[in-house]
Amino acid sequence: MTNQPKIISQKFIIPGLDILALTAWGTLLLKYWFTGQLYLLIHRDYFKYVVVTAICLLIMAALSALQLIGKVLNHRKENRSVAVLQHITLFPPGWSSVLLLLTAIVGLLVAPRAFTSTTALDRGIADSLSLTRAQPQSFRSSTRPEERSLIDWVRTLNFNSEPDTYTGQKVKVRGFVVHPPKLSEQYLLISQFVITCCAADAYPVGLPVKLTENRAAYTPDTWLEIEGEMITETLDGKRQLTIKANSLKKIEAPKNPYDY
Repeated sequence: MTNQPKIISQKFIIPGLDILALTAWGTLLLKYWFTGQLYLLIHRDYFKYVVVTAICLLIMAALSALQLIGKVLNHRKENRSVAVLQHITLFPPGWSSVLLLLTAIVGLLVAPRAFTSTTALDRGIADSLSLTRAQPQSFRSSTRPEERSLIDWVRTLNFNSEPDTYTGQKVKVRGFVVHPPKLSEQYLLISQFVITCCAADAYPVGLPVKLTENRAAYTPDTWLEIEGEMITETLDGKRQLTIKANSLKKIEAPKNPYDY
């Protein structure tokens, strides 16, 4: 009789925690997908795998729950001790499930957020795509300059980095504001993160913008639509392609702040 509570714990409580953990994680993944928050976490090409994983977790939880219900119904009919086969785990029985459950609950309560200008400065903002990172998905030289996105301009510079090539070309781009400490108050950076797999490997790219006013009017992380033309400026001792802004319009942050 002294082992009865332990047997009950191993037969019912620990499996119950496993079921709750599976259900919580399946629900969390589906919640991210339904709310569009999955855009903040991984590349859109992997969405289908997340959804399939969430469905599999919920199916596993349902099957485990049915099995546990059967054990509960038959428990009173059992009059002999039951040997419980345990597997070796890093944590004591049930702890792993508790940790997984608590992590999922935190995920359900706390919404993920897009990276900020502070993260962009910490990771280093480039005006080209590094060869060690994602290669351009497409490049169309026939695209009109004013139809290029910010990432299109960065990809264009990846093929021809001479800024004078683009002087005078019209530009219309969107991105979030960054205030680089090395640039004067007349300049800001318009930036965007590029994601290759998940948020952990996202990296920022951007272009400097020359203003007719002090950049204090545009706070960091504000999303802007900027129209103007390309010029060449020497910034921090380097010749750089720069947007001479004629129009700056504040816009809402997009549901998906990343490019690919």
